[in-house]
Amino acid sequence: MVSQVRRQPLAAQAADLLLTRIRNGEWPLGHRLPGETTLAAQLGVGRSTLREAIRELAGKGVLDSRQGAGVFVTALDVTEDWDVVLRRATIASVIEARIAIEAEAAALAAQRRTPADLRAIRRALAAREAHGEPIADHVDADMAFHRAVIVAAHNDVLTQLFDSFLPRLRVAMIDMLQIRPAPSEPADHDAHIRLTDAIAHRNPSAAAEFSRKHLTALKDAFT
Repeated sequence: MVSQVRRQPLAAQAADLLLTRIRNGEWPLGHRLPGETTLAAQLGVGRSTLREAIRELAGKGVLDSRQGAGVFVTALDVTEDWDVVLRRATIASVIEARIAIEAEAAALAAQRRTPADLRAIRRALAAREAHGEPIADHVDADMAFHRAVIVAAHNDVLTQLFDSFLPRLRVAMIDMLQIRPAPSEPADHDAHIRLTDAIAHRNPSAAAEFSRKHLTALKDAFT
């Protein structure tokens, strides 16, 4: 049986044309698109097809149709699924994102941490030191420490971002340590102690710097 090539629906083609024009900068972020009649004529489709194309892009977060006001550009491209992005990302890219998140989180933790937060960080630090083997347990204890610091920042967005990295990061860390153990585990643990002390003493600049230096060294170990 010979398979037939399916033609892309007209509305999908119109949506692709609109998205291309948006990507090319024809309509900047926040800009209102031309009226239905004008836009349909430009694309060579009927108004019902245009509306369907707009609905498709609205569903992807690119356009927003506002009653009585028109259709506005709300994103300059389609956002890929976060899990897909992380699966494709190199571990160095993930760690670079961690540096951006965790250095700021460490500074905020130094400012905002409560006594309960500090106790949680210190418990996680002690657990990290106790779990040297097996490697998976050590990685889990290390991730728990870093998460405790982020939780102490009291910013739910930062916590959610870190949690989204965890599965990708955990696998990569286990793989790396199996192939290439840390050059000096005591020195690595001392870096975590210094970070904890900076948070305990409410020193945001030191906390951010210790976090950044530690994670930069981790990235260098991968490259």
